[in-house]
Amino acid sequence: QLQASGGGLVQSGGSLRLSCAASGKIFKVHDMRWYRQAPGAQRELVAGITSGGAITYGDSVPGRSTISRDNAKNTMYLTMTSLKPEDTGVYYCYAVVTSNWYAPKTFDVYWGQGTQVTVSS
Repeated sequence: QLQASGGGLVQSGGSLRLSCAASGKIFKVHDMRWYRQAPGAQRELVAGITSGGAITYGDSVPGRSTISRDNAKNTMYLTMTSLKPEDTGVYYCYAVVTSNWYAPKTFDVYWGQGTQVTVSS
């Protein structure tokens, strides 16, 4: 399962660091991603990172977010700076996991429960 944390209420211009930890039966965590769902909007990609460290950023928090991961801890992070009210939303983490060493081509997709980020003006 995935556990997202680190959200909260922050003033405009502030910063937050979100975490997403994968736990349970894990052989390998492959792609990990952060998505954001603003009120009344569709879920959109914020950033993604592969197990090898290749990074993709979406258009959600352009130039103000940094994604990273600690493979030893199966944990992903998202640091957001210069936050704006339009960054408000629920941030979800996503991961592709191989659970068993004997089935390396089996991939399961997991979503975290989401963590609320609210940026006040």
